[in-house]
Amino acid sequence: MAKHGKKYQEAVKLLEQDTAYEPAQAIELVKKMSTAKFDETVEVAVRLGVDPRKQDQNVRGVVVLPHGTGKTKRVLVFAKGDKAKEAEAAGADFVGDQDLINKIQQGWFDFDVCVATPDMMGEVGKLGRILGGKGLMPNPKAGTVTLDVTKAIQEIKAGKIEYRLDKAGQIHAPIGKVSFDNEKLAENFKALVDALNRAKPAAAKGVYLKNISVSSTMGPGVAVNTATFR
Repeated sequence: MAKHGKKYQEAVKLLEQDTAYEPAQAIELVKKMSTAKFDETVEVAVRLGVDPRKQDQNVRGVVVLPHGTGKTKRVLVFAKGDKAKEAEAAGADFVGDQDLINKIQQGWFDFDVCVATPDMMGEVGKLGRILGGKGLMPNPKAGTVTLDVTKAIQEIKAGKIEYRLDKAGQIHAPIGKVSFDNEKLAENFKALVDALNRAKPAAAKGVYLKNISVSSTMGPGVAVNTATFR
């Protein structure tokens, strides 16, 4: 079992045992318990009442956080011709086609999100094993396979994040930085949970939002009252 340092142990003392806090209280506690010397990311973990083994209960989607994540993402766009020019004008960090594919095959990954036009997917598909393993493969459901590259780039730069169910039936997603105002974190938090509620599969039965916790990168998790969002 992992041993925690003194700062972590002192932070835990601020928590009341077996208490699920209202979102605003939870966020306030997370900020109080943040002791790292860097600006920690505030993260949300949600355990859903779905069976991750069943395709009809898969939960995956995107949400634009109203106040962003506090991190500027480097966007790579696979496109040719006019769409490549459009991507450059929209602020993409890297734009190309076969040249970028070759570069990635050689081990280059200095980017955070991939966008591709539909006509490029035949070639980009060759990177499926490489990009898929890192969660970077363009996907229509995430809005990253599209002809509207301008909109895709602007949303990503504005704070769009992708969420997906893991094998344990949980969703993990960032909602900002500890340096954010409490109100901004609360609004980002609500935007994420509202998106998860809208993404509830029709096949899901019983309690959908089972557990929610919020934490900073190095801090303890704070349980959130899920009844607030049901």
